[in-house]
Amino acid sequence: MFIQQLYTSCLAEAAYYIESDGQAAIIDPIRETTPYLSLSEQRHARITHIFETHFHADFISGHIDLANKTGAKIVYGPDAHTNYTVHNAKDGEEFTIGKLTIKAIHTPGHTLESTCYLLLDENKNPHCIFTGDTLFVGDVGRPDLLDGSGISKEFLADKMFDSLNSKIKTLPDDVIVYPAHGPGSACGKNIGKETWSTIGQQKQSNYYLKEKDKASFIKNLTTGILPPPMYFFEDARINKQGYRPIEEVIVRNAKPLALEDFKNEVNKGTLILDTRNADDFEKGFVPGSVNIGLNGQYANWVGTLIPIQQPIVLVTENGKEEESVLRAARVGYENITGYLEGGIESWKNNGLEFHTISSVDAATFTNLLKTGSYTALDVRKPGEYESSHVKDSVFVSLSDIPQHYNKLDKSITYLIFCGGGYRSMIAASLLKKNGFENVVNVYGGFGKIKDCSISLETSQPVM
Repeated sequence: MFIQQLYTSCLAEAAYYIESDGQAAIIDPIRETTPYLSLSEQRHARITHIFETHFHADFISGHIDLANKTGAKIVYGPDAHTNYTVHNAKDGEEFTIGKLTIKAIHTPGHTLESTCYLLLDENKNPHCIFTGDTLFVGDVGRPDLLDGSGISKEFLADKMFDSLNSKIKTLPDDVIVYPAHGPGSACGKNIGKETWSTIGQQKQSNYYLKEKDKASFIKNLTTGILPPPMYFFEDARINKQGYRPIEEVIVRNAKPLALEDFKNEVNKGTLILDTRNADDFEKGFVPGSVNIGLNGQYANWVGTLIPIQQPIVLVTENGKEEESVLRAARVGYENITGYLEGGIESWKNNGLEFHTISSVDAATFTNLLKTGSYTALDVRKPGEYESSHVKDSVFVSLSDIPQHYNKLDKSITYLIFCGGGYRSMIAASLLKKNGFENVVNVYGGFGKIKDCSISLETSQPVM
């Protein structure tokens, strides 16, 4: 028996490779198929099954491309209706992978078709369970992604309670829990930092497995959920209907654009997405660019901040053009016209105007605030802000920045910070693009600020 978790930090997503006796199965693969094909080739195994825990809303699954390349059977749980051929497993149905058995356990709650897969070892003993978005470390899947369909989040939360109590908690304590997501995913409210656990550990520490009163469970699960990123519903639709092969997307989107062609695209209203690191971006960028660096949760923030149908042109670090396209395609962003050939140097070398953003360290941030001429703008998540924040700071979570262009004051100089410095430059670029000239980024974010002599407090968000 061989099991490997393939974790994609950009999406906070975990896929799984299971193998026995020359046969392999993949659970919840991401868009590109190379990781799974390479692993099976290295291990001289044949992929026979692709198991999907549900219709993913936060990324485009690679199940269709992988099935076309391997002949593997795509398996969903009950009630999963697709525009392509799949096998809908019955609750309790078993599949053979070499000497192993994978048992489908229908667990509606996150979605109606949500299904966990229990792996039984060679002796038919429960070894681990692949829980998808049903059970995370310290959390469970959000129940609000079917809003607008006539199915309420309270209805799904009710289903989740039953699934957890009748299907998950009844498993032996030593069964390993392998979820589909880790920290940073928007598929849960407060996912723990670990990417695996055990049933016993979760029964002791996870509120949702400890709560015995259904009404309290439902109230907790349906309260305090942040709005889903705008691309979620489109990705779920794509996963149901199908998509074009990823290789075609890369060929079409990773196209070099000469300077004049690039400028023509910008003049047509095409968005400039600069995928370089913040430290490079701040030194000079094409006016109007939005910076979402490849060195962070790039795909998640592209999906959160940019409409999925928005035409895009790229400015990238040399050699990162295809990666920028591929990682955007992971969340269904395929409307990319191309990239600036020669990168930012091509723009600068032709004497064209470029913009910069100033940054300061935490100590300078503290000193500037004391002058009274600057305002701290905190763009972390609500939970981070509530835990501890700079006194008198303005709070607007990064995901909400586009809704606050008319609420923030353009005459104020904002010192923008997040947790570590990645999100603050995204926020600064968005504000700069939308007419805010007085924006300053803070290196190291709150992680560095809290070590300075500055007043901190805890409270509810103010914006």
